[in-house]
Amino acid sequence: MALPPELARVLRDYERAWRAGDAAALAALFAEDGFVLQSNRPPVRGRAAIQAAYAGQGGGPLRLRALTFAAEDTIAYIIGAYGYGDAPGDTGKFTLTLRREKADAPWQIASDMDNSNALPQRAQGSNASAQPQTAEP
Repeated sequence: MALPPELARVLRDYERAWRAGDAAALAALFAEDGFVLQSNRPPVRGRAAIQAAYAGQGGGPLRLRALTFAAEDTIAYIIGAYGYGDAPGDTGKFTLTLRREKADAPWQIASDMDNSNALPQRAQGSNASAQPQTAEP
Protein backbone atom coordinates (compact mmCIF):
# COMPACT_ATOMS: atom_id res chain seq x y z
CA MET A 1 0.00 0.00 0.00
CA ALA A 2 1.35 3.40 -0.95
CA LEU A 3 1.38 5.91 1.89
CA PRO A 4 1.40 9.68 1.52
CA PRO A 5 5.05 10.83 1.69
CA GLU A 6 4.72 12.40 5.13
CA LEU A 7 3.45 9.10 6.60
CA ALA A 8 5.93 6.97 4.63
CA ARG A 9 8.71 9.12 6.12
CA VAL A 10 7.78 7.89 9.61
CA LEU A 11 8.16 4.24 8.55
CA ARG A 12 11.41 4.82 6.64
CA ASP A 13 12.93 6.86 9.51
CA TYR A 14 11.91 4.11 11.96
CA GLU A 15 13.55 1.44 9.77
CA ARG A 16 16.77 3.48 9.45
CA ALA A 17 17.02 4.14 13.18
CA TRP A 18 16.25 0.49 14.03
CA ARG A 19 18.82 -0.84 11.55
CA ALA A 20 21.43 1.49 13.02
CA GLY A 21 20.52 0.43 16.58
CA ASP A 22 20.07 4.15 17.31
CA ALA A 23 17.79 4.36 20.35
CA ALA A 24 18.02 8.17 20.44
CA ALA A 25 16.87 8.47 16.81
CA LEU A 26 14.01 6.04 17.48
CA ALA A 27 12.88 8.00 20.54
CA ALA A 28 13.04 11.26 18.56
CA LEU A 29 10.31 9.91 16.23
CA PHE A 30 7.88 9.89 19.18
CA ALA A 31 5.82 12.66 20.69
CA GLU A 32 7.30 13.83 24.01
CA ASP A 33 4.61 11.83 25.87
CA GLY A 34 4.46 8.93 23.36
CA PHE A 35 4.01 5.26 24.25
CA VAL A 36 5.73 2.02 23.24
CA LEU A 37 3.50 -1.02 23.82
CA GLN A 38 5.45 -4.23 23.19
CA SER A 39 4.32 -7.78 23.89
CA ASN A 40 5.20 -9.17 27.32
CA ARG A 41 6.53 -5.82 28.56
CA PRO A 42 4.96 -3.02 30.55
CA PRO A 43 3.98 0.17 28.70
CA VAL A 44 6.77 2.70 28.23
CA ARG A 45 5.91 6.40 28.14
CA GLY A 46 7.98 9.46 27.26
CA ARG A 47 10.99 9.96 25.02
CA ALA A 48 13.60 9.34 27.72
CA ALA A 49 11.94 6.08 28.77
CA ILE A 50 11.48 5.05 25.13
CA GLN A 51 15.16 5.66 24.43
CA ALA A 52 16.10 3.56 27.47
CA ALA A 53 13.69 0.78 26.40
CA TYR A 54 15.14 0.68 22.88
CA ALA A 55 18.78 0.76 24.07
CA GLY A 56 20.39 -2.52 23.03
CA GLN A 57 17.54 -3.38 20.66
CA GLY A 58 17.62 -2.95 16.93
CA GLY A 59 20.45 -3.40 14.55
CA GLY A 60 18.53 -5.85 12.36
CA PRO A 61 17.28 -5.37 8.80
CA LEU A 62 13.74 -4.33 9.78
CA ARG A 63 11.09 -3.99 7.04
CA LEU A 64 7.85 -2.13 7.74
CA ARG A 65 4.88 -2.14 5.40
CA ALA A 66 1.52 -0.49 5.69
CA LEU A 67 -1.66 -2.53 5.43
CA THR A 68 -3.95 0.49 5.79
CA PHE A 69 -3.89 4.03 7.10
CA ALA A 70 -5.99 7.11 7.72
CA ALA A 71 -4.98 10.70 8.30
CA GLU A 72 -6.93 13.84 8.98
CA ASP A 73 -5.65 17.21 10.13
CA THR A 74 -3.52 16.40 13.21
CA ILE A 75 -4.36 12.71 13.87
CA ALA A 76 -3.41 9.61 11.85
CA TYR A 77 -2.81 5.89 12.15
CA ILE A 78 -0.94 3.22 10.25
CA ILE A 79 -1.74 -0.47 10.64
CA GLY A 80 1.02 -2.59 9.22
CA ALA A 81 3.22 -5.64 9.29
CA TYR A 82 6.92 -6.12 9.86
CA GLY A 83 9.61 -8.57 8.90
CA TYR A 84 13.38 -8.76 8.70
CA GLY A 85 15.76 -8.84 5.75
CA ASP A 86 14.78 -10.83 2.70
CA ALA A 87 12.89 -13.50 4.66
CA PRO A 88 9.49 -14.11 3.07
CA GLY A 89 6.35 -13.23 4.97
CA ASP A 90 5.80 -11.12 8.02
CA THR A 91 7.19 -11.67 11.50
CA GLY A 92 4.52 -9.58 13.20
CA LYS A 93 2.14 -6.66 13.01
CA PHE A 94 1.89 -3.15 14.42
CA THR A 95 -0.26 -0.10 14.85
CA LEU A 96 1.16 3.39 14.95
CA THR A 97 -1.00 6.27 16.12
CA LEU A 98 0.40 9.58 14.97
CA ARG A 99 -0.21 13.18 15.79
CA ARG A 100 1.16 16.56 14.91
CA GLU A 101 0.86 20.03 16.40
CA LYS A 102 -0.71 21.57 13.29
CA ALA A 103 -1.69 20.44 9.81
CA ASP A 104 1.68 21.27 8.20
CA ALA A 105 3.91 19.98 11.04
CA PRO A 106 5.75 16.63 10.84
CA TRP A 107 4.01 13.53 12.19
CA GLN A 108 5.19 12.11 15.51
CA ILE A 109 4.39 8.70 16.95
CA ALA A 110 1.88 8.91 19.81
CA SER A 111 1.86 5.15 20.30
CA ASP A 112 3.57 2.13 18.79
CA MET A 113 2.00 -1.24 19.55
CA ASP A 114 3.37 -4.42 18.03
CA ASN A 115 3.31 -8.15 18.48
CA SER A 116 4.71 -11.24 16.88
CA ASN A 117 2.93 -13.63 14.57
CA ALA A 118 4.60 -16.55 16.41
CA LEU A 119 2.34 -18.83 18.40
CA PRO A 120 2.84 -18.67 22.18
CA GLN A 121 5.11 -21.36 23.58
CA ARG A 122 4.56 -23.07 26.93
CA ALA A 123 7.12 -22.33 29.62
CA GLN A 124 9.81 -25.02 29.77
CA GLY A 125 9.40 -27.52 32.63
CA SER A 126 6.20 -26.10 34.11
CA ASN A 127 2.47 -26.14 33.74
CA ALA A 128 2.42 -22.34 33.61
CA SER A 129 0.32 -20.41 31.16
CA ALA A 130 1.68 -19.95 27.67
CA GLN A 131 4.31 -17.23 27.45
CA PRO A 132 4.76 -15.68 24.00
CA GLN A 133 8.33 -15.49 22.75
CA THR A 134 8.74 -12.40 20.63
CA ALA A 135 11.29 -10.05 19.15
CA GLU A 136 9.61 -6.82 18.16
CA PRO A 137 10.80 -3.56 16.74
